[in-house]
Amino acid sequence: MDRHRHPIYIRPMRWDDEIDASGLLCPLPVLKARKRLKGMDPGAVLRLITTDPAARIDVPHFCAEAGHTLVETAQQGDTGIYLIRRR
Repeated sequence: MDRHRHPIYIRPMRWDDEIDASGLLCPLPVLKARKRLKGMDPGAVLRLITTDPAARIDVPHFCAEAGHTLVETAQQGDTGIYLIRRR
């Protein structure tokens, strides 16, 4: 199944930027999210797509430590989507 032709849908919500970190392993998805969020306006939402199994732990931990809000998560197979609202 080609993930680009069959996207994962979560509750309809607007996001301001997106990172597809598929294929990258810890800590790269979180490092990329941290860097991107630094350049975003407060309240903006980042959509992070990752296949890293550690992201289930790493992303919520990163959000809690950095003060960002983890708005929603979705998982389909080995792909996870995280909506993160910048503090």
